[in-house]
Amino acid sequence: MKKLIAGTLLSIGALTTSVPVYAEEPMVVNVARLSLDMANKAAMATVEACREKGIPVSVTVVDRNGIVQAQLRDTIAPPVSLGISQKKAYTAVMFNVKGSQLGDRAKSPLQTMGAGLAFMAGSTPIQAGGKLYGAVGVSGAPDGMDDEACAVKGVESILEDLEMM
Repeated sequence: MKKLIAGTLLSIGALTTSVPVYAEEPMVVNVARLSLDMANKAAMATVEACREKGIPVSVTVVDRNGIVQAQLRDTIAPPVSLGISQKKAYTAVMFNVKGSQLGDRAKSPLQTMGAGLAFMAGSTPIQAGGKLYGAVGVSGAPDGMDDEACAVKGVESILEDLEMM
């Protein structure tokens, strides 16, 4: 009887050590972030893209949480454009789409909640290698699509570096 119990316990012990243990959730989460240099590079490239069109703009680069990392206002860009660029960038990263894709939501209850959202063209997320890094928002052009084109150019200026990571 003792041999039977000992054999059974030994078998159970062998089974429990051979079954891998899986945690339900990871203990830490790695979050991809832009460096300050990359955020500034994207912001300046955005301003330069709009300057080529003769448009003075403001640009805001936010991280994946919508927190400002870099913000620039070109010399004669309207002061109001700074706050608008921030709202555009924040909205793009919260919804993970370009601002031009959010126009239909402008009449939704979200717009009236005072959450700092701007459902209009002029922003684009910063995505590379399957990761969301943040967004670029631009304001100052007569048309939001011009703002958005400049934002895309700003992201393109850092995309290759991000893809290499």
